Amino acid sequence: MFEKIRVVFAIPELRTKILRTLTFLAIYRIGWHIPLPVVNQEQLGQGASTSTFGQVIEHAALFAASDLRQATIFGLGIMPYISASIIFQLLGTVWKPIEDLRKEGETGRKKINEYTRYLTVALCLVQSYLYVKFYIMPIPREGLSMVSPAFMNDAGTLSFGWMMTAVLTMTCGTIFLMWLGEQIDEFGIGNGISLLIMAGILAQMPGAMSQLINNAEFELVGLGTGTVGVETMVVLVFLFVAVVVGVVFITQGQRRIPVQSAKHVRGRRVYGGNRASLPLRLNQAGVMPIIFASSLLMIPGLGVRLLADYTGSGVLRTISPMLSSGVSLTYNLLYVGMIYFFCYFWTAITFNPKEMAENLKDNGTFIPGYRPGKRTEDYLEKVMTRITYVGAGFLAVVAIVPTIVSASLGVDFTVASFYGGTGLLIAVSVAFDLVQKIDSHLVMRNYSGLLES
Repeated sequence: MFEKIRVVFAIPELRTKILRTLTFLAIYRIGWHIPLPVVNQEQLGQGASTSTFGQVIEHAALFAASDLRQATIFGLGIMPYISASIIFQLLGTVWKPIEDLRKEGETGRKKINEYTRYLTVALCLVQSYLYVKFYIMPIPREGLSMVSPAFMNDAGTLSFGWMMTAVLTMTCGTIFLMWLGEQIDEFGIGNGISLLIMAGILAQMPGAMSQLINNAEFELVGLGTGTVGVETMVVLVFLFVAVVVGVVFITQGQRRIPVQSAKHVRGRRVYGGNRASLPLRLNQAGVMPIIFASSLLMIPGLGVRLLADYTGSGVLRTISPMLSSGVSLTYNLLYVGMIYFFCYFWTAITFNPKEMAENLKDNGTFIPGYRPGKRTEDYLEKVMTRITYVGAGFLAVVAIVPTIVSASLGVDFTVASFYGGTGLLIAVSVAFDLVQKIDSHLVMRNYSGLLES
């Protein structure tokens, strides 16, 4: 392995790309720690744990790869751009103008990217305004203000001018991150946006591990006692390895469908007749089902909690824990059900069996035992439906592993979140993509890949 790493850095072009990528990521991490000037840093942590909006932000930070619990210039992260991209991908399936742009090739793609940037700016303005309004502004009932005294007006609140300054600062931070991702795409190696998200996820790992070690008792205390002991640490290590292996299996798993090209004669030569395979991914939807399910389940939980605090209703106070993430059976069942739904929903958007069947027919390729056209389309749809059911099952298990670990082993949910969910799936997927791109540079120069023995 050390020899392969030496070879990677021995290639001048590849070494330059890697160093540029690391430089861009370092800039991202430096900006991550630059706070907004209007924030009272001493009260920030207390506000995150006391306000309802702050608790929602803390939960969202676990799967959004952005840490809004720290009011920094990069606080929104890159998620507004991801949200805008998802919106246009969905619009491309239901709105004719966007669908036509997607079919125009490179020109249409550039136009969609331009619209995505405009939508990103709009989302940033809305999200940063809500963030400043409900998270940084004074909280009357708790008597808590996260506004620095130097920026308060005579009424003891943040003035409109400084509030807009904070909103524009966070918006510009996200736009800068979007530009930084594009620079990684052009001058570095790997997918820039994905690397920024992975960097935000992995940066939280040292703090979570430090918290786990500081709260642990290095003696035998038994499992499920609420105290992290030596046996709990051993179980966590084995469980982490098992979950990573499972995530790799989900990410790389494929169903290979045999295909064969038709033979045709030109002059005295016979062409075609080659056998190949059509790979269908086990997890075609990626991490989108978990993101959608987590986001939508957060809305009713937040609404019921706010109504319960406002009205004091005993019924709502009883329902609120059922819709909160944790050991609630109702929440976990809804979570699994929505993951299955969005797996099929996203697969239906990204996988078009009719288009694939037509492409096979146009290229003179067919699946043995099935006529080109409608029969091939029905077969591809049936296969994708079956493997999506299995992929959604694996995805649901990975998604609820953090909840199970936190509840059964008494581990803080921030630490348990690294044992599954969106963060682990993104990290593994981006790592494989990065390794594949490095391998492509090595193979072009007749070297063996990083994962080859």
